Amino acid sequence: MIDQFNYHRRQAHTVRIGHVFLGGEYPIRLQSMANTDTNDTESSVAQCIRMVEAGAEIVRFTAQGVKEAQNLKNIKQALLNQGCTVPLVADIHFRADAANIAAQYVEKVRINPGNYIGRVVRTTDYTKEEYQEEFRKIKLKFTELLNICKEQGTAIRIGVNHGSLSERMMNRWGDTPRGMVESCMEFLHICEAENFKDVVISMKASNTLLMMHATRLLVSEMDKHNMHYPLHLGVTEAGDGEDGRIKSSVGIGALLHDGIGDTIRVSLSEDPEAEIPVARQLVNHVLLKKNHATIAAELNPDFSPFEYTRRKTHPVLNIGGGQVPVVLVNKEGNFAIEPDYLVQNETVKSRTGAVYPVYSLSSVDKLVQDASKAKFLKLTYADLNDAILNLLKSDLQVVVLLQSNHQNSVGEMRAFFHTLMNHGITTPVILCRQYAVSQLSELQINAAADLGVMFLDGFGDGIFLTVDEATAPKSIGIEQVNAVVFGILQASRVRVSKTEYISCPGCGRTLFDLQAAIARVKASTSHLKGLKIAIMGCIVNGPGEMADADYGYVGAGRGKVHLYKKKELIEKGVDEKEAVDKLIELIKMHDDWQN
Repeated sequence: MIDQFNYHRRQAHTVRIGHVFLGGEYPIRLQSMANTDTNDTESSVAQCIRMVEAGAEIVRFTAQGVKEAQNLKNIKQALLNQGCTVPLVADIHFRADAANIAAQYVEKVRINPGNYIGRVVRTTDYTKEEYQEEFRKIKLKFTELLNICKEQGTAIRIGVNHGSLSERMMNRWGDTPRGMVESCMEFLHICEAENFKDVVISMKASNTLLMMHATRLLVSEMDKHNMHYPLHLGVTEAGDGEDGRIKSSVGIGALLHDGIGDTIRVSLSEDPEAEIPVARQLVNHVLLKKNHATIAAELNPDFSPFEYTRRKTHPVLNIGGGQVPVVLVNKEGNFAIEPDYLVQNETVKSRTGAVYPVYSLSSVDKLVQDASKAKFLKLTYADLNDAILNLLKSDLQVVVLLQSNHQNSVGEMRAFFHTLMNHGITTPVILCRQYAVSQLSELQINAAADLGVMFLDGFGDGIFLTVDEATAPKSIGIEQVNAVVFGILQASRVRVSKTEYISCPGCGRTLFDLQAAIARVKASTSHLKGLKIAIMGCIVNGPGEMADADYGYVGAGRGKVHLYKKKELIEKGVDEKEAVDKLIELIKMHDDWQN
């Protein structure tokens, strides 16, 4: 059971991956994945060493076929010859035979339940008998792999991806967190029946909310069956740059705050070694809450960690009442996206020029006498007493500026919201945080991890983010702070302010320059506010992730691209040189282009 208020790391059983141990009391491990051609031993080894030098403790390679699986032996030996003993993982899709070969050479094999027995395409519903018959095929092939892994001492990751759920699971459970959980559980039940315990689990999606709910639901389901397998966390197709760092930190950070997670991979559409510093910063930040002072609070009975319900609030100006969360800043600036309010000199100024007062606990008496249309009140969880609760219940012009200096600020802020809900208080609440950081990436990661989870759980009507100017470099201006806030709101799926790009990090299956393609697509479409464009290296998750995108640009072979409108394939085999222009034509054809 997840404690919403107090941090406790979930106790998983220990799994050995080469000389690295996951779960138990072992550290949260950092890992990444190569994007080289697995048949290119020299390039693969060189990139692997760069990842290890950056801090990767586990490295994954794609093995899309038997040839690639066999070459993992050469890669492993070449690494050993250079004194590199990092555990290797083979990433398998569609080819169970490749998994059987790879298991003889690497320390762990990742299989995808959605395509383990290959691609199964149907246009009719499954009967009960057909559903079970396909399961029997899965069990037969998977048991064969388990036997090889037992002999070789190889671990397995059951890696469920939202973008590649099987037709069988989609048919019965739909495109849902429950479908992802059921896909995983039937493979786990096979492992249990075969007494195979060296298993790691992952539940990944590009949708941070779905990824969080699916993982929480899986942990709950495993608890019911007395299963305690370690968890691998990641947000697929997170993108690059600031957006990729923020989106990964929102999704992974939410679960780390829950105490869930034994290894993480931050998937960026950049060189794989760039992922490790981000992962390290994220883990280190969340672990700062260990051994914090206990937070006493009562969970609201209507709250569910497995589905999204935004906390009910009444509107004050454009704050709360189901409106999009607002953004407050403490300085004027040259903003790419305009914030909603300016906070200065104990006042809040709107974009229309209206000015509203800010009060603290010591000036509540003055607040009560104030007849302003909006009154902002700075509070912490410790300030909630009967008098304050009664004030919030009776004065419908108050907006709370929620602050926390607690070691576990997420837990304390959660306690504040649950207390308001337990008292039927619908006052809108702005989340206020200040960070002492030395570089922009720290702010992106720390703030996204702490604030994103609040919005994913339905809490918060705005953000007021600041940096400690005594420690922050001048390069972190108010424009950068504002961009981080809008990035967090977009990654948390509560306020769309720009084009959203769902792009994978690439791997050995990618047969074109993915980073260059992303740059070209962004250069031509970044002004299309609210549009979601997926840029995917191959078909493994490509078509599936179209369900969460408006348009898709998916690798289909060397120099070839398929173009999608949602999950519908519109143009096949477009030459890479013409693909961006064709994508723009497709967007214009469906009246989604903005000048």
